[in-house]
Amino acid sequence: MASNTPTPLGPDSSVLVAGASGGLGGAIVDQLERRGVRLTLVGRDRGKLDSLHANGPRLAIDLRTPDACRRSIELAVAEHGRLDVVINAAGVVAFGPVADLDVDVMEELFLTNTFVPMMLATAALPHLQAGGTIVNISGVIAEQNLPGMAAYGASKAAIAAFDQALGREARRAGIRVIDARPPHTETGLADRPIAGTAPRMPHGLDPVTVATVIVEAIEGDVTDLPSTAFAAS
Repeated sequence: MASNTPTPLGPDSSVLVAGASGGLGGAIVDQLERRGVRLTLVGRDRGKLDSLHANGPRLAIDLRTPDACRRSIELAVAEHGRLDVVINAAGVVAFGPVADLDVDVMEELFLTNTFVPMMLATAALPHLQAGGTIVNISGVIAEQNLPGMAAYGASKAAIAAFDQALGREARRAGIRVIDARPPHTETGLADRPIAGTAPRMPHGLDPVTVATVIVEAIEGDVTDLPSTAFAAS
């Protein structure tokens, strides 16, 4: 599925990166900074946000409420006078069998991995013009869930399903929605689960490789980035 409205990335572009303090978010910020875009950086960790070598306002905030998502979008618009791209790279992971699932863990997975990108998209849509883009990163787990990762995979599959419908709705206004599903990437997220212990995994992709594919997709006419798009890069 393709759109005829690629999003140019340059000095006139305003891009918000949520989860900018994470491993993949930081790599995406680096790619965007090289293109000279006007950045707005959002994440939970103030220290990591401040350490990023990029221009633009930084907002350290917990995005798990509609108000926090609105504040993030409004900051980008207020600082740069417009909003062209929203990239959500925030996420959490948990491991363990379904029999051991805790309700609080399930809630945290869906709040961060599903509700945050939904709320960011809802807040962003009134500000995006034709040619704008929303990028959500569901990951390869959304294509095939795995034992020991059932709730995490379900939270990612939910946002992938949301992106399908949102993409059809937003297309009427000339706005693209890209669902990115990279394979396991060495962001360090698996070392910081909110529950359980990560199984032994093969070495993952370099975050720079994944970030490059995502940013180049924004500049092109792509509306879907399956895991195979990263494996071929």
